Amino acid sequence: MKIQRALATLFVALFAVAAFAQEPWRELDEQLYPTDVSYDARIPTPEAFLGRPLGAAPVRHHELVDYIEAVAALSDRLTVEVAGYSHERRPILFVVATSAENQQRIDEIKARHVGLSEPSVDEAMPTDMPVVTWLNYGVHGAESSGMDASLPTIYYLAAAQGPVADRLLRESVILVTAVFNPDGHAYRAAWMDAYGSRFPNADPNHIEHQYDGRMARTNHYGFDLNRQWMSVTQPEARAWMRKWHEWRPNVSVDYHEMGSQQTYYFAPGVPTRTHPLIPAEAYQLISEVVAPSEAILDEQARLYFHGDRYDHFFLGKGAGFPLVNGGVGILHEASAARGVELETPNGIRTYRENILKHFRTSIGNAMGAVENRERLLAFQKSFYDRASERAAAHPVKAYVFCAPGDTARTRHLVDLLSFHRIEVYHLARPLSANGKAFGTCDAYIVPMDQPQHTLIRAMFDRMTEFEDKTFYDVSTWTVPLAFGVDHAPLSARQYNGDLLGAPASAEFRAAPVPDAPAYAYAFAWDEYYAPRALNRILQAGLHARVSLKPLAVRTTRGPVELGRGAVVVSFDRQPMSSTEIHGIVQSIAREDGVVVHSLISGRSAISPRGPDVGGQFFHSLSAPEVLLVTGRSMDWYNAGEIWHLLDQRMGMRVTLVDRDRLGAVDFHRYTHIVFAGGRFSGGAPAYTGRLRAWVDAGGTVIGIRQGARWLREQVLDYGSSSVATSAGDADLEGGDSPGDDASAEPERFPYAEKERRDPLQVVGGTIFAVDLDNTHPLGFGYAHREIAVMKNTSELMHRPANPYASVMVYATPPLLSGYASPENQDALAGTAALIAERKGSGSVILFADDPNFRGTWYGTNKLFMNALFFSTAFDPPRS
Repeated sequence: MKIQRALATLFVALFAVAAFAQEPWRELDEQLYPTDVSYDARIPTPEAFLGRPLGAAPVRHHELVDYIEAVAALSDRLTVEVAGYSHERRPILFVVATSAENQQRIDEIKARHVGLSEPSVDEAMPTDMPVVTWLNYGVHGAESSGMDASLPTIYYLAAAQGPVADRLLRESVILVTAVFNPDGHAYRAAWMDAYGSRFPNADPNHIEHQYDGRMARTNHYGFDLNRQWMSVTQPEARAWMRKWHEWRPNVSVDYHEMGSQQTYYFAPGVPTRTHPLIPAEAYQLISEVVAPSEAILDEQARLYFHGDRYDHFFLGKGAGFPLVNGGVGILHEASAARGVELETPNGIRTYRENILKHFRTSIGNAMGAVENRERLLAFQKSFYDRASERAAAHPVKAYVFCAPGDTARTRHLVDLLSFHRIEVYHLARPLSANGKAFGTCDAYIVPMDQPQHTLIRAMFDRMTEFEDKTFYDVSTWTVPLAFGVDHAPLSARQYNGDLLGAPASAEFRAAPVPDAPAYAYAFAWDEYYAPRALNRILQAGLHARVSLKPLAVRTTRGPVELGRGAVVVSFDRQPMSSTEIHGIVQSIAREDGVVVHSLISGRSAISPRGPDVGGQFFHSLSAPEVLLVTGRSMDWYNAGEIWHLLDQRMGMRVTLVDRDRLGAVDFHRYTHIVFAGGRFSGGAPAYTGRLRAWVDAGGTVIGIRQGARWLREQVLDYGSSSVATSAGDADLEGGDSPGDDASAEPERFPYAEKERRDPLQVVGGTIFAVDLDNTHPLGFGYAHREIAVMKNTSELMHRPANPYASVMVYATPPLLSGYASPENQDALAGTAALIAERKGSGSVILFADDPNFRGTWYGTNKLFMNALFFSTAFDPPRS
């Protein structure tokens, strides 16, 4: 049916070409297709299919899908499948292109190729094995020339004829993913169609060029999918990364756009900004593979560059992840035209020009892979064959981890590791390491001697020493710290094979069915999905209370001890029967995996020491009604992470409101208003007075990053002098600040030192240790006081006078992994990371850092959920 629809679209489009030719579009005369080959006349060009030149208007997602399916139906060189779907239910196509002969034995080729990355496969290198090249387009929807470039690439692979094309298809398998981010692309295309003109307008002020690039860059929930190669929390990334692992390409190429005043970048990046786990041979192979692309651009006299500010450090994106998986990753960045054409200091930049460069370098990189086929295949095989050798030389022999009381977080971590072909086992017997006991909880172990040894190190290593202190992205990504699990490295003395139990599975495990109702129900707050369970209860209109002290209860299965934060649902004056409540807690056990205890008495199991179930050290809870502030001035990544957490994981309704509309909103409809990071001016908008009154009346306002600074200044009235400042404002030489002495001359530095000195002023995506007061309601559900946070700003919050308000402070010293200058570490140590103040009947909660960072920081998600459910469960000091 799909093929019939695609062919029908082609039939209609062929009749549209002549009509389109009469339209007064600017002449797009760049020669798109190489002229040194002939083309199969049976295969329609993208222009013939679309009825317009490429670059005259954005290609809609459905047009891209229809074209690829139509060409695949006509060509014996291509197969196409749907790899998965986006949040907005758009298909992500995956194309396998190779010669017709190779297609006949494609399963054999794939199996033998995958065998190169399995040291257990004892097979000599086949001389006729094709090299595998992965071309991915459109991970950032706003940078859509790559997506449009996939069409001429597909056309060339299906239709090009002659010795060059024959060799390319005979000696390689080319995998095309179109398109990585269909939802972001659809947003950009809709804007362009809405404001596109009959005559292209290159004026940068024209509205066509003013779309919100963040919304188009990201997926539905504001996630940057190019930061998802390792974390794979989004369905789009899961879809294409599943195919990536299925094929394990030798060369992976990623197409993007950058600022309009630049030229054209492609790898390799700055040599000193290369992650130390990346093999030197991989870096050298990049230079060899891109040589044909350099020749193409040289022939066309087009400007390009390597290096400059781009790096190979963060391993969680398309240019980095392949380099620790036995392949090479190549990033391409074209100077954005944003619309059809754009005025720039370098002249008119056209959309078609970018399509041309991305298309021609796609073929160039594929040919570069062919010309280095034997080296790339030998490198891949050697990379995995020597994994055991690298493991033997490494002092860490295994990692062990667990999360006491929380099976969901460890399950998500096991799922992530298993997704990336990392072997995980149950811990066979208890052990102690790094002062932590493993085995009393559901513990797992990851041996280092396995094919993915290097990737394990990329995910578990901590780094604090760096050759070059300038980073394009975060400086570290230590996964067990992100998940907030207890973990420890095991040395050769501590590790032996008898620690390995059964292979671990990431399958969801339902909790036991709760016993029939007796007196009340209760569950601990430790589990990751306990907030989702509580929300079910509150949304059903039930009364629930949270224990402010540790609780010992009498249950149908004997005494049970629950920590602070335990939720109790009694049968006293509930709006529904105990049988109906039993149905709800059965859903909680089945769908949330939370153990629900059936209480038989209100008396403490350790009376008279412990609180009774009806005691005073409980706080009544109500269902949160959350307003999340969004808009162009807000950090869309930060806001999207919150939206995704509540909507997708916790099943909670959240209202998104543009910050420019807050003046017209009735705050009293909501219990919580969340200000994420963003751009905040120093002044107070007209609604600030109403916001303060709403907090005084019982509302809770939550600030994250720059939002915390603004709220502290405008709502808590701390004043700008004691508000968050920049850690980098401290004198970098350790003496008095020049501002302290009116007679001191301001310092002068040569501008050439700017890039070296700039890192002293920033915290480059660093993991810090914080001391959490886990007796505070905002710390409920945490077994330990020390947890890890991701910090990527240098702003700090001074601790307020209220001695109970600093729920989290940065440790001394704070650094766990990543780069932060010693000056910033000193300035941040001991300052507040989370402040919770009562104001009137309401609360103000301020996070210095993003507790939901990139949807991967499972370890601090609960802090944010606590800020929603327990925001008024604490009291101010008496004086």
